[in-house]
Amino acid sequence: MTAAGVDVAQTAKRLKALYTAVVYDIMDEMGLPHQCLDLGIAPLDRSMQVAGPAFTVMASPDMRERSEMPPNTKLADFGVFTQMYDGCVVVVGAAGERQSGIWGELMSNASRAKGATGVVIDGGIRDGRLVREIDGLGVFARYTSPIESLRRSRIHDIEVPISVTGSLTSQVRIEPGDWIFGDEDGVLVIPKDALDEVLAKSEEAKDIEDKVREEVQAGVPVIDVYNKYGRL
Repeated sequence: MTAAGVDVAQTAKRLKALYTAVVYDIMDEMGLPHQCLDLGIAPLDRSMQVAGPAFTVMASPDMRERSEMPPNTKLADFGVFTQMYDGCVVVVGAAGERQSGIWGELMSNASRAKGATGVVIDGGIRDGRLVREIDGLGVFARYTSPIESLRRSRIHDIEVPISVTGSLTSQVRIEPGDWIFGDEDGVLVIPKDALDEVLAKSEEAKDIEDKVREEVQAGVPVIDVYNKYGRL
């Protein structure tokens, strides 16, 4: 499937052949240093990766009962799932909520059934063991929690610009369709307009690093390798 003219599956495959460190280096060189999410947002399993266009979810602390909530046609009848698409990565900005699990196993299974390949939450997730067992879904969260989100936090909107806590800046803005790439080192946001350049330059850098690694492992002096390739 394509999203904004991009072959999602093929692009995700190319990203997953890389690693976040080399992609971050390229974005840093391109003047995009603030694209790393808070390092507290980590995979439920260290082997998990996530790569795909962001399906954004805006949430925040909210103590109201369901009966107190005004009508929201966008979210009625579990509308959070109806706009998901193949290859998307669900990104939840929880606005500082740090106790409850705003996402869980059933929501994760529903997302996977709609084609999502990942979930990234600046907050908590419940049912961690069951979530880890969902095939084809990479899940990154700040913490796990048994606490129900009802009367504690709530989803307010979807597919709008959201903010997620950053590492080098307090917030990272994520637009719907920006690309998300995460592994055990962290989660990056690649602006959709910069995707092609970031990906091409990252692949070139990885090729160089592969050569550097091979020569270092073969015993070539580090200074000679660095002088030859300019990377270490």
